[in-house]
Amino acid sequence: MVLLELMSPACATTSDPKIKDDVISAIEQRKQDLIQLSDQIWAFSETALKETRSAKALADYAEREGFQVERGVAGLPTAFTASFGTGGPLIGIVGEYDALPGISQKAVPTKQAMVEGAAGHGCGHNLFGTASLAAAVAIKEQIAAGRLKGTIRFYGCPAEETLIGKVQMARAGLFDDLDVCLAWHPGDKTAADTDGSRAMVDFLVEFHGRTAHASSSPWIGRSALDGLELFTHALNMMREHVRPSVRMHYVITKGGDVPNVVPDYAQLWCWVRDSKRAGVQEVLERLRKVAAGAALMAEVESRLTVQSGVHEMLVSEAGSKLLQANLQRLGPISYTAEEQKFAQSIQREVGVEPKGLDGSVRPLQPQPVDPPGGSTDVADVSWIVPTLNLRVTASPVGVPSHAWPVVACSGMSIGHKGMLHAAKVLAATMVDLFTKPETRDSIKAEFRAKTKGLHYEPLVPGDAHKLKQ
Repeated sequence: MVLLELMSPACATTSDPKIKDDVISAIEQRKQDLIQLSDQIWAFSETALKETRSAKALADYAEREGFQVERGVAGLPTAFTASFGTGGPLIGIVGEYDALPGISQKAVPTKQAMVEGAAGHGCGHNLFGTASLAAAVAIKEQIAAGRLKGTIRFYGCPAEETLIGKVQMARAGLFDDLDVCLAWHPGDKTAADTDGSRAMVDFLVEFHGRTAHASSSPWIGRSALDGLELFTHALNMMREHVRPSVRMHYVITKGGDVPNVVPDYAQLWCWVRDSKRAGVQEVLERLRKVAAGAALMAEVESRLTVQSGVHEMLVSEAGSKLLQANLQRLGPISYTAEEQKFAQSIQREVGVEPKGLDGSVRPLQPQPVDPPGGSTDVADVSWIVPTLNLRVTASPVGVPSHAWPVVACSGMSIGHKGMLHAAKVLAATMVDLFTKPETRDSIKAEFRAKTKGLHYEPLVPGDAHKLKQ
């Protein structure tokens, strides 16, 4: 039954084209205001759970547009919701606005920090939050005019880079009443995002020992660093004995202060990923034993503390088809010769082929068995409500994300074009969701089939956001 619904024309047909034209026009008319808002957030470059000015700028904009804004939701000072309308359907859209530490960059095609050591939008979240809110505003206008019926709700989501914000908002039940939710992300291609994402757990491993003079009486000491090094040695030996889909990466955040003192404290920060959350849990339990064993060998104490964690993305096939139809309706993004030159300069700078920008609409792809990318807390939302994901070009082909090239593009016209294009596709897709109950039903039927017998549980403790501050 679900398969028939997924293949039905309802998933690919469009609603009243006049309403879609109007929401696209509304976004175009606000173009300069949206660019200014995005650039403001780009300049703030506030990191996870510190996005005070960024969240305020978006929430204030929503309030001026007539949304009912609730700030500080889910116990997170920089999280908010903005709602408009009454009754159903209730369609949600998420927006992010946190930056990454240490990658400050000017909007130029060579590596030049704006402020050395400061943060930068290396994931384009200044574009993400602004585009999602722009789409919500365009829909709000149609609800206010009586042409659409229902409720639109924008979610201001902090701390995606530490994978905390939406998990805490999910724990608070903020997504429970939605019919469908939408999300997007800047990238180097334009497509309905069927890649999915990896489940992940983020944890600290701490070792406590006994200090002593490292030369005159080292036998009195018990080195916490020895415990940590035994742990990392065992973790690296484990790489041969985990599934190919597993990723384990860590940094040593504390390893002692001076060489001539036996360190009594050492700390490691580790992320483990896999295609499925069950795989992550399996590796985590093995690493708990490794930590205990390392402590036993070094005669020190160990503690493993989970800080955050997310599920893998539950891809909506029916929703992806709907996004694809609206991507094709809007067509590709076009670029000027100057923008292509800017992109090619960046590509040469980072050592990738200077192909420039690709604004074409990619064909709809089947979901891979092993997600090729990273992790996101949007995935947790996807286990609560059907979640449609979009990716839109905002950086040159092949350049690294979480790095200065994306910061540069997110603060100039390349990023602006991607942002506006995403807003238009998202708004047009929401028109379908508001006006076509059969489309909503097919998306929800697929979701029920995929989640049958499953219950969403956050993978992180309720005070995880406090641990991360």
